[in-house]
Amino acid sequence: MSAVRLLVADDQALIRAGLIALFTAAPGLEVVGEACDGEQAITMAARTRPDVVMMDIRMPTVDGIAATRAILAAAEEPKPRVVALTTFDLDEYVYAALSAGASGFLLKDTPPQRIIAAVHTIVAGDLLMAPRITQRLIEAYADRHRSPATAAPRLDSLTARETEVLRLVANGLSNTQIAERLVLSEATVKTHVKRLMGKLELASRAQAVVVAYESGLVIPRRG
Repeated sequence: MSAVRLLVADDQALIRAGLIALFTAAPGLEVVGEACDGEQAITMAARTRPDVVMMDIRMPTVDGIAATRAILAAAEEPKPRVVALTTFDLDEYVYAALSAGASGFLLKDTPPQRIIAAVHTIVAGDLLMAPRITQRLIEAYADRHRSPATAAPRLDSLTARETEVLRLVANGLSNTQIAERLVLSEATVKTHVKRLMGKLELASRAQAVVVAYESGLVIPRRG
């Protein structure tokens, strides 16, 4: 099995160097490039075609949100998975990054082994959320971005089964848990997820969660 190729983008040299050292020492991971701002990240992603981009959200020139959007728009299939890096555990910038197609996010103080595990989680196509955050970030910001009238035509393209799978994905269930809930094979669930993401033109599972909340398909918990 080939190594997972990573691009590290962060304007803080110390954090960037730390991540590069961590990934270089980890079996099965390979750092193929580094960037100190969003503009450089876009260029390096096109040049190196990484599997995963570790993307600092707040960077000069071009921020991580715009860089994420540009990288995913320009990338050929399979598109890279983007992990947003942040110092804050509840931040609208992170919500914007997920909306732009980031597959998940990590706090910069996440322990090294959890960062490595997160890379493998992302590569497997699963939803990544920092442990102490879960869905509260999406719930916190979904209301102010909600636009059911705009989202409805997009959701109308889904079958009833795809809509149900999207609802369960948005509620944090894994493919295995969805398969058990709907009495389906895991392979069938993966097919439904792939099809609904294709119909909605989504780049990541996290982006699917955002769409489900913003469309009103899933209602944020209160209290």
